[in-house]
Amino acid sequence: MKLSNKQKQFLKGLAHSIKPVVQLGANGLTEGVVAEIDHALSHHELIKVKVPTDDKEEKALIMDAIIRETESVKVQAIGHVLILFRPSEERKIQLPK
Repeated sequence: MKLSNKQKQFLKGLAHSIKPVVQLGANGLTEGVVAEIDHALSHHELIKVKVPTDDKEEKALIMDAIIRETESVKVQAIGHVLILFRPSEERKIQLPK
């Protein structure tokens, strides 16, 4: 799924007020964490995930793995926070055209 710039701006605005739903711990990206992110995306469609690592390469690899494993779309990554979007079957969030 590809998002236009207009759709990304819309989602960034919606994500501004939400808090990170999932935060990676000392064990990094485990199957349980991926399952929790997947569940949160199914329920909320738009979530924030906190990836607390100072290694930029490691952070990029973790974020890419999350996107790939959950089949979601990266809206934005600022610092340690990744904003993800994946429409659910109910389509709670209506994207602009």
